[in-house]
Amino acid sequence: MIIYPTLELQNGRCVTLHRGRLEEPSIWHVDPVETAQGFAEAGADWIQVTDFDAVAGEGDNAELIETIINSAGCSVQVAGGIRTRDMAEAWIEKGAGRVVLGTVAARDPAMVKELANRHPDQIVLAADVWQGNLMTDGWRNPVAISPESFLASYADVPLASVLITDIDSDIEQPDAQLGLLSALAGKTKHQVIAAGTIHELDDVARLKYVPNIAGTLIGRALFSKNVDLNDALEVARPTPEPKAEFI
Repeated sequence: MIIYPTLELQNGRCVTLHRGRLEEPSIWHVDPVETAQGFAEAGADWIQVTDFDAVAGEGDNAELIETIINSAGCSVQVAGGIRTRDMAEAWIEKGAGRVVLGTVAARDPAMVKELANRHPDQIVLAADVWQGNLMTDGWRNPVAISPESFLASYADVPLASVLITDIDSDIEQPDAQLGLLSALAGKTKHQVIAAGTIHELDDVARLKYVPNIAGTLIGRALFSKNVDLNDALEVARPTPEPKAEFI
C-alpha cells in the first residue's frame, strides 16, 4: 500500500481544515517545500499537494506547487480546483506525476475520459462522499449521480486510480469506519486510494487489509504528530508470505 503524505496549501501556507471548512484552516508553521523534501527523505515515493485557493476559486498556489514538483525528490500528485483540460495538461507538462479530477469529472465526464485516454495512468478520479452523496466543489454541493454509478461510468477508462474520500470519517473521526471504502472499492476494478480515514497508526494497519485499497492519503495526522511517517511507511510495506519448509 502506498502512503501519500499530503500537503494542503492556502495562501502559500500548509494548512488543514476543520470539518472541511475553507474559511477555518488550521495553519502549520512549516515551509511547504522543505516539508515535501522531508517526506521524500523519509522514503515516500509519492506526495499529494492540494491547492485550497484553487478549490475556492480565489487565486492559486501554482508557483509554489511547481517548485515542490521540481525539488521534492519524489513523484507529486496535484489536486484541487483542476476543472479544465488545459489546467490538467498544464500540470502534466510541468512535471506532475498525476492530476486529480473530481468536480469536472462529474460535470464533464466526456472530457475527462478523453483526457485519461490521452494521458493513461496520469489521471486520478476523485469521489468525495458524504452521507451517501457524491459531493463536488470542495465538499459543498451534492450531485444527482450516486457514488456507485459515478465509479461505474469510468469502468473502462485508463485511470491511474480512484481517490475516495469518506467525508463522514474525515469530519467525525470515528474508529475504523471502513464500511464505505470497503463497499466502493468493491465496485471498481481500478485501484483505490483512500482519504479521510487515517487518524492514528492503527488505521494504516487496518486499511492495508481492505481489498483493492492500494494507497492512502495522510495529512492532518502527520502534522499533528498523531502518525509518524516512518512508522506509516513501515506498516504499509508488503507482509512477506510464509514459505513452506520442505524436508
